[in-house]
Amino acid sequence: MKKIHKKLNELSATAICGNDISSSVLYVSALAIAFAGQYAWITLLIVSFILFLFRRIYGEVVGALPLNGGAYNALLNTTSKSMASFAATLTLLSYMATAVISANEAIHYLHHLIPPMPIIISTIVLLSIFATLVIGGISESAKVAIGIFLFHLSSLAILSGFIIYYLSTTGISTLIENWHMPLNGGSITNAIFLGFAASMLGVSGFESSANFVEEQKKGVFPKTLRNMWGIVSVINPLMSVFALALFAIPVLQSDEFQKTLLIEMGEHVGGKWVADLIAIDAFLVLSGAVLTSFVGVSGLLERMTLDRILPQYFLKKNKKGSSYRIIIMFFILSVSVLLFTKGNVKLLAGVYTISFLAVMALFGLGNILLKVRRKKLPRPEKASWIAVFIAISAVLIALIGNIIMPPKDGLPSNLTVFLLYFIPAIIFIIIMLNRTVLLKLSLGIVDGIFDPIRKFAIKLDKSIQKKLDKINSQEFVFFTKGDKIATLNKVMLYITNNEHTKKLKIVILQNGEQELPPNIKQEIDFLDREYPEIDIEFIIEEGKFSPEKIRELSKKWKIPINFMFIGSPSNKFEYKVEELGGVRLII
Repeated sequence: MKKIHKKLNELSATAICGNDISSSVLYVSALAIAFAGQYAWITLLIVSFILFLFRRIYGEVVGALPLNGGAYNALLNTTSKSMASFAATLTLLSYMATAVISANEAIHYLHHLIPPMPIIISTIVLLSIFATLVIGGISESAKVAIGIFLFHLSSLAILSGFIIYYLSTTGISTLIENWHMPLNGGSITNAIFLGFAASMLGVSGFESSANFVEEQKKGVFPKTLRNMWGIVSVINPLMSVFALALFAIPVLQSDEFQKTLLIEMGEHVGGKWVADLIAIDAFLVLSGAVLTSFVGVSGLLERMTLDRILPQYFLKKNKKGSSYRIIIMFFILSVSVLLFTKGNVKLLAGVYTISFLAVMALFGLGNILLKVRRKKLPRPEKASWIAVFIAISAVLIALIGNIIMPPKDGLPSNLTVFLLYFIPAIIFIIIMLNRTVLLKLSLGIVDGIFDPIRKFAIKLDKSIQKKLDKINSQEFVFFTKGDKIATLNKVMLYITNNEHTKKLKIVILQNGEQELPPNIKQEIDFLDREYPEIDIEFIIEEGKFSPEKIRELSKKWKIPINFMFIGSPSNKFEYKVEELGGVRLII
């Protein structure tokens, strides 16, 4: 499918995902202080270190497999569709929670400036504006994201300037007093543990860039990771130190300051106009996080639809190259969640926290599987084993901390709310992955119950069988270099376990100089007998393996390129994975 939109440069891509992660400064410093007190800046620096390790982890996986989908893409190319779909479900829930929470909080900040504004209706309007913007094309979305991103950084710079000037005249006695203040129960270790778990919310959005990497120019992706890391490593710890230098810890831990900390800081050091500037900035950057959700989910769900996990209905594109049906579906889902929670977005905190931390852990797992199962696959950079284990362990610690964290305001626990949304979502995905099994089960039930009513049963039987045949009629291709029968057997096992098909072409390309591997025809005949449910066709095709040849055969046989498979190429392979147009690696 042709991409008719322009590729994103470094600033555009960074702005789209950076608005999400940089908006964390509006809440994460206050949240860290609520749990860790004077040690909040330490927990935020620990988060920065963990994020530094994840830069290499993401860089290795996406560098080797530069396709949309993030953790889903990483696990799809290293394990099964089921595991990849599990990661995709978590990512979808994370984006859904991000969109609803960010939009609702943005309207609350705007309500600070315009009190009569209705919250729920305004939130729906804001969601619809960004849904329309993304439908209009990612290039147009990027222009808006850049404007928001630069305004946000400028606003924080102005606020920091006022704070530094204020402290230069009044001193840092409050900071010193806070540092020597005793903790309200518990040890320093416990405070840092809970503060770290809460502070990991500040990296939400780091995974977004991997979900639209195909929309970025070559070499831009690792720069987006570097830029996002630099932003949160400076802004979040700095704002926590500034807060501790301006106000006593009991004041910072109050409900009012937890909700609008930066506005209170701005009014304290610069008056109402600085507070209003921060309120406007908060509205805009949280709106930018909504945009990030729509862009990221579009890339993810489009990839899942191409892999036949979601109905092909969602692949329809408009003239701008946007998958508008996916965006409309996500908009409807977000609005329904907003109405279901009646605007109490605290109910979504469990979904928001647990889902994106789980996605990061699964991305780390994808990196491990890539190292073990696709070790020959070329990649621009590598994360060390120790860095991967430290990063995954830290995310799991944060995940456990958020699960055991006591609920507030009489709300259910984070885990309870997460399961309320996760279970229906994963059931739907399981149904889609096993729809042929369910259809066969339905066929058996229908035959058993309605056999006496033969005419009715025969009609229903034919209808379901037609659906099964349509699913299984899709033909697949595996390009072999003359692999041994053990390797070809792995191919058959993968297709049997992961794809719905009854036809497979095993193709070997010859340029006239190569000799046909001995016994390959007999070995393929043997596999054809061993797997009677799949019709194997052995084809000797003239030519050299190349992207052009892949496109030629795809057009000739009318088989989409993402239904063509190869084994993992070595460092000597002359093409990069992204140049092959979506060919999948299965061994």
